[in-house]
Amino acid sequence: MKIKVLLAALLIWNLCTSSFGFNNASANNTIRIGLKRRTLDIHSIKAARIYAKHHHKDLNMNLGALRDEIVYVKNYMDVQYFAEIGIGSPPQHFAVVFDTASSNLWVPSSKCIFSIACYLRSKYRSRLSTTYTKIGNPSKIPFGTRSVRGLFSQDNVKVGSSVINQQVFTEVTREGFFTFLSARYDGVLGLGFQDVAAERVTPVWYNMLLQRIVTQPIFSLWLNRDPKSRLGGEILFGGVDSTHFRGQHTYVPVAQNGYWEIEIGDVVIGNNSTGLCKGGCPAIVDTGTSFLAGPTTILTQINHAIGAEGFVSKECKTVFSNYGNMIWENLVSGLQPERICHRIGICTHNGTFDVSHVEEKMVARSSKLEKLPNDESGLCSFCEMTVFWMQVELRKETTKEKTFEYVNQLCEKLPDPQGKSYINCDVFSLPHITITIGNKPFPLSPDQYVIRVEDNHDTRCLSGFTALDVHPRRPLWVLGDVFLRAYHTVFDFGNLQLGFAESA
Repeated sequence: MKIKVLLAALLIWNLCTSSFGFNNASANNTIRIGLKRRTLDIHSIKAARIYAKHHHKDLNMNLGALRDEIVYVKNYMDVQYFAEIGIGSPPQHFAVVFDTASSNLWVPSSKCIFSIACYLRSKYRSRLSTTYTKIGNPSKIPFGTRSVRGLFSQDNVKVGSSVINQQVFTEVTREGFFTFLSARYDGVLGLGFQDVAAERVTPVWYNMLLQRIVTQPIFSLWLNRDPKSRLGGEILFGGVDSTHFRGQHTYVPVAQNGYWEIEIGDVVIGNNSTGLCKGGCPAIVDTGTSFLAGPTTILTQINHAIGAEGFVSKECKTVFSNYGNMIWENLVSGLQPERICHRIGICTHNGTFDVSHVEEKMVARSSKLEKLPNDESGLCSFCEMTVFWMQVELRKETTKEKTFEYVNQLCEKLPDPQGKSYINCDVFSLPHITITIGNKPFPLSPDQYVIRVEDNHDTRCLSGFTALDVHPRRPLWVLGDVFLRAYHTVFDFGNLQLGFAESA
């Protein structure tokens, strides 16, 4: 509703004379921002984390009636792309991440005196700006497992050659030691929707439209795949550069106004369907993370297929060893897969989501379960993954012996959500990983999903996929730079849709 009101206001605004102090629109009403790129290193990769939490409006309702809200945050340690903006008059310069998965603008403040990280980067000094307006209300922005805190202020913001008048932003007064010491940027400029902005402040992108700095309600992103080029990529506000893509864009609707979220379909490894997202999975398009994140169930299959390192899970192997035959027999007999783990006594829910499955530690009730080295909610997850893996192989008419061998191997390749998976840098024999969007395949070749990082003057290779488990019935994906380097992306704010075409 807020977006419709904004677009209606823009239409009226175009018929009226601008009431702002000056018109900053360029000749073609676009703003072109060149992105700088930094090379990832082992330190930043190991420290990189993404998180997502589910907030339940009514804990007593089943999945069919449950209203869920995904709160998606990260710590930006793995960020590769940033650009310079100016705040104040005259402009004070800051390197910021242009982040489509957040909505606030924040930079360090001169008032940040108790955080060591603030002393290592540019700080906003309100007393030096002739256009500063004090607000002073407290601001808290989620950041990894914690948050950055500060005060809301208002000042002119220069993006490219254009100026956004009196933009509300956060002067960060407490940054925290845990991330910012090694960050090579100062702050973040969010390009998400107002719904997820702290205190619902008007984002920079909204004000670009309201102040007629751009007239077309779209922006587009191109990330340069040439690692030797000085230009890391471009964001074009108000238009699309046809030299940055091949063919036509495939457009899909935005599912959630809070994020640039779409629905993806099946994920295919080589020529083999993984099956989990055939009925659709939500995916957030995120310029502020380097990886492509997805549920452990599929990430484990990808790890196995591309030879990436994983960790051996004793819990997974124990559940499979104790219950593998029972799971197989139930699948062959035609029992609904989502009911199997309940029937054999591992899961407390029976085909419908039970909040206690995720949030409570239950006491094991059978002698077998009492011997297992984990709480029931964790065991239930391993059981459901085992059921899913067996079901996929059964559909391919794989023999029981081969299926059991495969599942046992998967239990030894689980991706570590707290780390990254190393991989052989010889990528030529690896399979393509394909994501279905708008019923169209979007393949990623090995050289696109293998990330090369610096390690003591040497280069090591990592899988571009990382695990993210949010909800047992609603797997979330995050399409970060691994995907966005391969596909030029149009963020169509006016029609609430996203478009993807092969990058040029």
